[in-house]
Amino acid sequence: MNTIIQRLNGTTYDLAELGITTRDFNVSAPRLRHYTEQVEGMHGAIDMGTVYDPRPISASFYAKAVDYDDYALMRDEIFRMFRSDEAFYVIESRNPGKRWLVKVADSFGLDQQFLYGFFDVEFIAYSGFAESIGTTQDAFTFDAELWQFGEGLTADDLIYTFNSPSFRVYNAGDIAINPRKMALDITFTGASSDLTIKNETTGDMWKYTGNTGASDVVQLTGVRAIKNGLSIFRDTNRKLITIAPGWNDFTVAGASGSFTVKFDFRFYYL
Repeated sequence: MNTIIQRLNGTTYDLAELGITTRDFNVSAPRLRHYTEQVEGMHGAIDMGTVYDPRPISASFYAKAVDYDDYALMRDEIFRMFRSDEAFYVIESRNPGKRWLVKVADSFGLDQQFLYGFFDVEFIAYSGFAESIGTTQDAFTFDAELWQFGEGLTADDLIYTFNSPSFRVYNAGDIAINPRKMALDITFTGASSDLTIKNETTGDMWKYTGNTGASDVVQLTGVRAIKNGLSIFRDTNRKLITIAPGWNDFTVAGASGSFTVKFDFRFYYL
């Protein structure tokens, strides 16, 4: 078993190549937080919904130094790789297509035995979910080395760029894509008047009351709406589009002539 660390600046550490062996990588079951409301005189409680709490992950490692002088250098490098003033991604070799955005939950030390250092690390994944390494704009082939079995992919010919007024978008993950919390980019290129993009499956609809020309680009990036790099949020209905797990039926209205709509997002898993 191996673990890979990806810092947010793009620096990647392959622990096996650095002489660090992963003994165990244990992801806990999802932790749920239930909201209820009790009404006087009524039995039980009213279910007000459920959300996922942060997810603990425990991992065990051991590292081997070249000699006793190298041991201290190796220890310091381990502390540097796992520093948690900012979050970083961890990937375990058994699930190479998924990654967790984590911080180290508490301090840890190395148990030195000759040239070996044994240590346990408790991570905390604040989102509660793993995410796909690949996005919907990457090739859906195993040759791309971004995907794995168990990611919910139904075929290797999934399409996320469209040029028709109705189409289907597939979310292979377990969790709905919410642009308030997750990266979601929807890009429209083409001429339009009163452009409307609607997810018929969820009922979400976004509308722009202005016009676009054939070469204009409208981007819905998270909660932002941009036309050719400038905000058009005030000229929209100020709504957001979410994408439910599974197939989502979309319609585009107000477009004229040829156009394209491109979706770029990751999948999220329990």
